Amino acid sequence: MAKIVRPQGRHGEVLADLLTDFPERFSERKRLFLLPPKGEPRAVELENHWLHQGRIVLKLIGIESINDAETLRGLDVAIPKHERAPLEDGAVYISDLLNCKLVDSLSDLVVGKIANVDRESGPTSLLVVETPAGGEVLVPFVKAYRPIVDVAAKSVSMELPEGLLDLNAPSVKKQPEGEPPESAE
Repeated sequence: MAKIVRPQGRHGEVLADLLTDFPERFSERKRLFLLPPKGEPRAVELENHWLHQGRIVLKLIGIESINDAETLRGLDVAIPKHERAPLEDGAVYISDLLNCKLVDSLSDLVVGKIANVDRESGPTSLLVVETPAGGEVLVPFVKAYRPIVDVAAKSVSMELPEGLLDLNAPSVKKQPEGEPPESAE
C-alpha cells in the first residue's frame, strides 16, 4: 500500500509514498503490516492518517518519537493479499508483477526479471527489468504491448517493439572507420 520514506513531524508520524490506487483503503482498516526487506512482517495498528502533497502520513500506535519513526524508514506497508481491493479486468497489482520473468512474446526472448515498477518517471509505469547479463532495462507497461500476466507462473509476456531493448543497452565505443582496433597487449 505504501513505502515509508522518512519521519514526518515530532510525534512518531511517518511520510510514505503511496503504492496503491486506493488510498481510501487506509480509512477502512486499523491493522497493517510492516515488511522489512528480510525477516517477518510486523503487525501494527493505524492510529491516524492523512494525505500530504501526493503522499500519505501515517501515525502508528506505539511509534511516539522521531527516533521511533526513523527505525521504520524504507519499510513497506501492506495488507494481506486476501484483503486487497478487487481490480477491474486487465488490471494487476504491482506486487504481483515483482519477480516475474518478462518475455518478449514476438521473439520468445526472456528479457529478465521484473525488479521494480517505476510509477514516478512519467505518465506511463515502467517495468524495471534486471537482465540475465546483470544490466537493467526499462519497459513501458502499456496496453499497446499487449501484456499477458500469469501471476501463478510468475510470468509477463509482452509484444515489445523492435529496438526497445537496445535503448538501455550499454553504449559500446565504436572504432572509427579505417583505423585498426587497439591491441590488447
